[in-house]
Amino acid sequence: MTDFDPQEFLLKKHAKYCLRFLGLLPPGLAKQESSRGTLVFFTVCGLDVLNQLSLINDGLRNEIIDWVYSTQVIPDCESSTNGGFMGTTTLNVKSDDPLVLKNIGKYRKGHLAMTYTCLATLVTLGDDLSRVDKRAVIRGVEASQNDNGSFSLSASEEGNEHDMRFTYCAASICAILNDWGNVDKARMKEYILNSLRYDSAFSQDLEGEGHGGTTFCAVAALQLSGQLDSLSEVQLEKLKQWLLFRQIDGFQGRPNKPVDTCYSFWIGATLKILNAFDLTNFTENREYILSTQDSVVGGFSKWPRCTTDPFHTYFGICGLSFLNEPELEEVMPSLNISMRAYGKLKDLHNSWINENTN
Repeated sequence: MTDFDPQEFLLKKHAKYCLRFLGLLPPGLAKQESSRGTLVFFTVCGLDVLNQLSLINDGLRNEIIDWVYSTQVIPDCESSTNGGFMGTTTLNVKSDDPLVLKNIGKYRKGHLAMTYTCLATLVTLGDDLSRVDKRAVIRGVEASQNDNGSFSLSASEEGNEHDMRFTYCAASICAILNDWGNVDKARMKEYILNSLRYDSAFSQDLEGEGHGGTTFCAVAALQLSGQLDSLSEVQLEKLKQWLLFRQIDGFQGRPNKPVDTCYSFWIGATLKILNAFDLTNFTENREYILSTQDSVVGGFSKWPRCTTDPFHTYFGICGLSFLNEPELEEVMPSLNISMRAYGKLKDLHNSWINENTN
C-alpha cells in the first residue's frame, strides 16, 4: 500500500532531492566528479523549473557561481584554443614546480559539453557572464570544428570524440554568448543534414542509427543557428511522424526499445521546436513519468522501481513542464533552460548590443 496518490507530482520531495547534489556527492555518483559541472546544471536548472530556486540562498548562489568560474580555462596566450570550462576543479593544482604545472596544463582544456552546462548554470543563477572570457571560449569552439562540419568535445591535437552531441553543445554556447565567431554554420548544417537517415531521424554521426537524443541535438542546433528552414516540408513531416511514433505511453529513443523517462524531454523538446507536441498523448506521458518518481526520497529514474539519478530527475521534471504541470516553469526547448532564464539571457544580449553601440 502507498500513502500517496500515484498520480501526485511530489514537487517538494524532488526539490530536496536536487539539493543533495550541491554538496558531497553520494558514493554512487562519486565517479562522476570529473563531470560535476553537469550535475550542478541538473540541480540548479531542475530547481529553476520546479520554481524552487529560492532554496539556494544568496551565499550558496555565490559559492556555486564562484565554483563554476573556477573551472574556466583562461589561455595563457592569444593563440591558445584551450578556452572554455572543465567539468571539475580536480586539475586546479597549486605548485611551485614548473614541471608539475606544465604536465597538469596539458589536461586543462575547455570541454564543449561542460562549457555549455556551466554557461547555462550561470545564466540560470542570474550571473551577468562578465567573468567569462568570451573570446577564448569562442576560439575554443572554432578550433573544435572538424572539416566535415561536426565538432569534437574539445580542441585537441590528439583527436577525440566528435558527433552530434558536441555539435549541439557548440551551437548552444554560441547562442548563449550571442557570438558565432568564425564557426562555419554552413558546414555545420551540411554535417547535420548528412546525418538524416532513411527513417527520417538523425543519427549520432553520419551513417549511424536514427536516435531520439541525437535528433534533438540536430534539430535544436539547426534552430539555434537559424537554419531550421534547411529541412524541407516533406522532411519535417516525416520527422514529426518518426517522433510521434516514439510514444508508447512514455517515449522511447529508438524503435523496439523500452520507454525511458529522459525521452519525454528529448522527443518532447524536439516536437516542441517543430510545433507538434500537442499531437502527443499528454495523459499517458504524464502517467509514465510519474510512475518513475521515488515517493520516499524524491527524484526520477529511467524506469519504474529503479534507482533515481540527477539526469533522469531533471529530464522528468522538464517532461512534465511540457505537459503544463501546475507550478512548473516553462522550458525553452532548444537551449534546455527555463523560459525565465532565457528571458534573463535575452536581456544580457540586449545590454551587450547597447554597450557596443554606445
